[in-house]
Amino acid sequence: MTRSLISSGSSFEESIGYSRAVVQGDWIFVSGTTGFDYRSMTISPLIEEQARQCFENILAALRQAQASLADVVRVGYVVPNRADFQRCWPVLREYLGTVRPAATMISAALLDPRMLIEIEVTALRRTPLRARTGAA
Repeated sequence: MTRSLISSGSSFEESIGYSRAVVQGDWIFVSGTTGFDYRSMTISPLIEEQARQCFENILAALRQAQASLADVVRVGYVVPNRADFQRCWPVLREYLGTVRPAATMISAALLDPRMLIEIEVTALRRTPLRARTGAA
């Protein structure tokens, strides 16, 4: 089974020793993703905007894995202040409202106090890659 690693270019990946995503066959495991814009390494002070940037970062990894949010089967949220989570709901619905994956929300401290949410997803390509490419 083919395994490939996807990088976002974030300095965190090399410093800590992980990949933005790991693709194993038709499964895609996207690491916990924060609201940093990796091109500028900036982060919004608003949790809603961070949630949106998290999903944009996740989408970039899924696209590199030839998948989309429609393939997401599980999502996990980590929020330092659980009272802030409800403010993200409209953004979560926007990105996953029709997909409705299994989900867990945990309240815990994150690496950097500017980080207000971290999101990770697991996806399974609904159309296997070999069916898309004609590979055996």
